[in-house]
Amino acid sequence: MSRRLPTIHSITEHDAGPYRLERLELEFANGERRNYERLHGRGHGAVVVVPLLDDDTVLLVREYAAGMHRYELGLVKGRIDAGETPGQAADRELKEEAGYGARSLNVLRSLTLAPTYMSHQAHLVLARDLYPERLPGDEPEELEVVPWKLDDLHQLILREDFSEGRSIAALFIAREWLRTHQT
Repeated sequence: MSRRLPTIHSITEHDAGPYRLERLELEFANGERRNYERLHGRGHGAVVVVPLLDDDTVLLVREYAAGMHRYELGLVKGRIDAGETPGQAADRELKEEAGYGARSLNVLRSLTLAPTYMSHQAHLVLARDLYPERLPGDEPEELEVVPWKLDDLHQLILREDFSEGRSIAALFIAREWLRTHQT
């Protein structure tokens, strides 16, 4: 069923650190009025990188996750800087976090975190034909790089230290994309 989008009667903005908080006064097609809040990032989006060391092995990184106050295993990820394409940002982040560059980069799709109240999008990038190259990054310590077999995703998703939703979704999307796009 297709519905007409609500009418926005007003938007007020508030500074919320790295985000801009907007309060929207909305009216739905049925006449109901509500106030909603949404967060807009101040950057240019983000990338989540699925780096394939070979056809069967993805590279994960282990880094400190302040939100959970533990070390978390996940994919290479980071923000897109001004003037960068998602592919360029993915290659830079891969060099900074895992010590590899990629000769082949495919942007598969974008992912949202919480689309009911955030505008944030992360571009899922498949990185192949890797070669060693390290760039200095903004992490306070070198990240541990952990190779993981794609055939063992069923074990990875049950690990307590692998919980980030974008990483989980990205691995399954990339695996399915690879199954249908083998070259």
